[in-house]
Amino acid sequence: MFNNLSNRLTNIARNLIGIGRLTEENIKNSIQEVKIALLEADVALEVVKQFIDDVQAKAIGQEVLQSIQPGEAFIKIVSDELTKTLGATSAELNFHAQPPAIILVAGLQGSGKTTSIAKLAKWLTTTQKKSVMLTSVDVYRPAALEQLQILAQQIDVAHFPATAQDQPLAIAKAAIEHAKTQFKDVLIIDTAGRLHLDQEMMDEIKKLHQATNPVETLLVVDCMTGQDAANIGKAFAQALPLTGIILTKTDGDARGGAALSMRILTQKPIKFIGTGEKLDAFEVFHPDRITSRILGMGDIVSLVEEAQQKIDQQKAAKLAKKFQKGKAFDFEDFKEQLQQMKKMGGIAGLISKLPSMGVNLPQTPKNIDEKMFTKMEAIINSMTPRERHFPALIKGSHKKRIAGGSGTEVQDVNRLLRQFEQMQKMMKRLKGSRMFKMI
Repeated sequence: MFNNLSNRLTNIARNLIGIGRLTEENIKNSIQEVKIALLEADVALEVVKQFIDDVQAKAIGQEVLQSIQPGEAFIKIVSDELTKTLGATSAELNFHAQPPAIILVAGLQGSGKTTSIAKLAKWLTTTQKKSVMLTSVDVYRPAALEQLQILAQQIDVAHFPATAQDQPLAIAKAAIEHAKTQFKDVLIIDTAGRLHLDQEMMDEIKKLHQATNPVETLLVVDCMTGQDAANIGKAFAQALPLTGIILTKTDGDARGGAALSMRILTQKPIKFIGTGEKLDAFEVFHPDRITSRILGMGDIVSLVEEAQQKIDQQKAAKLAKKFQKGKAFDFEDFKEQLQQMKKMGGIAGLISKLPSMGVNLPQTPKNIDEKMFTKMEAIINSMTPRERHFPALIKGSHKKRIAGGSGTEVQDVNRLLRQFEQMQKMMKRLKGSRMFKMI
């Protein structure tokens, strides 16, 4: 998300950093560039107007013109306004209710609503240590009830079943009573989605809201719908007392305008974003961290938090201990690092959170074929345990066997061996350094 906007704004920032003194003229030029960048990112026009007015009021004021480093001061203003537009601070879920705390989830069909419910349930069980139950009142869409049941089994949470013959209100009331008897902390109710907004849908969800009295009413919106996403959010916000928004498919939206428009147009906080297809590709929405990513400053805090949750700490400690004893980095270690990287969302996921450091990094993931890492793992799996521990043993005949076993070519095996040698040398150079201790 935000790739195009990030590229434009980091270029503007790079051009401004070297300027010793800002004049009213070059400030106006920079503001115009920011405006174009926002419009190209599919941000709603009224949001762009407000954003530009706020930036201009501060930028043309004395705080920039008298600044020692005016270029940096201008970027700071843009950064602050982006954060404010996105919601200033992250919004937490409300659990201040007699258990079960009820979360009602709404959204159009195809927005990723049911999958987002499973992701939210997994996040609640793993990071908040909550006992969760799921139920669906979507008796209209074929297999909707079964889909949620299957997802509940995958993430190992309780599920209250229903049939297409049941009434949505009856399902919701029965699920609440069952969640109470099972002493569940949270009950998440999946409501019916439609292909478009209609009065029948709104009337039904209003009745459900009145009957269930949820502590959270979350709207799931697909980022890929662009400016329509903001209009959908606005319509639901007028019909329901929404408490927050979940943005889905943010990994596929290069523009990101929906996120910037949503907060202002709905006056509701964005609470979570879906960052991929996997059920753990789900993040709390931190406006300041997202702003940092947009401006090419990276998001190291989120990267560290993700590493703490997803990286096997015992394996990491074992590898560090091995290096401390002076043992060489081998293919078993390399394979382990590839697997850990996959858990972290692959190379694209890692790069998206790293500072660009003056390099046009947001484009880099497009140039990297993630399948290459799957191929590398297949080649390593075709090696014997002895070859993995002693790569120097791999010669001509070995390479042919390994290539045949992994469904690759000898050139692929040679390429991997060269890359591995470079990594071995890098590990050797890093040993004993401050960076190595951090790793």
